[in-house]
Amino acid sequence: MAKSVDPEKPGRIKQLRMIAQIIQQANPKGMPIVFLSAVGALAVVIVIGLVTGYLGGSIIETVMTILLAIMVGVTVGLVVFGQLAQKAQYNMLDGQTGAAAAVLQGMRGNWSVTPAIAVNRDQDLVHMVVGLPGVILVSEGPGSRVQKMLVAEKKRVARVVLGIEIYDIQCGDGEGQVPLAKLQRHIMKLPRNLKKDALNEIKDRLRSLPKNMPLPKGPMPKGARMPRGPKMR
Repeated sequence: MAKSVDPEKPGRIKQLRMIAQIIQQANPKGMPIVFLSAVGALAVVIVIGLVTGYLGGSIIETVMTILLAIMVGVTVGLVVFGQLAQKAQYNMLDGQTGAAAAVLQGMRGNWSVTPAIAVNRDQDLVHMVVGLPGVILVSEGPGSRVQKMLVAEKKRVARVVLGIEIYDIQCGDGEGQVPLAKLQRHIMKLPRNLKKDALNEIKDRLRSLPKNMPLPKGPMPKGARMPRGPKMR
């Protein structure tokens, strides 16, 4: 029996076109850079093949060299394409309410993200991330306003997760804050303080933690698909 296809779900080619359009809007030179990177990588392999004698030697060596050149060119083009797409998406999210939550939910690995566990009338937010480092509280908003929120949430969470490391990170462009584009990388560098069994126990404890504030009225980028970060080692 054939699988039903969701007509509203875009195909892979259509997705790539949509991402290419986003890159083009963010940086008109983006797609030419992708193309030149792919062609440049292909040319390098061709030159190496000519110098080493593989290209122009036997038919098998020539075909293998050409195939290798195409594969390297496509791979380099896709890598550059992905980097530019990531940068464009960060630019689109930057400044939006809940942007940090969208980035956090795109992390690879055994992470549990709870957006907006605290919010004030200025729509500053605090999100909670649970992973092998412990509990991580991430704020959005000016440092002068979010510091009190982080301290209050840290005390509230500490009552439930006794003895577990709790980190607080301010996401933003202010002094001492972590920029949105570096948030995933910053969290991935935190030390691994927990084992997987202890991690599950902490998650169970935190489920009993009541939400003390409603979500803000401003727009949050729901379902924003951020590029996946590096896998946890």
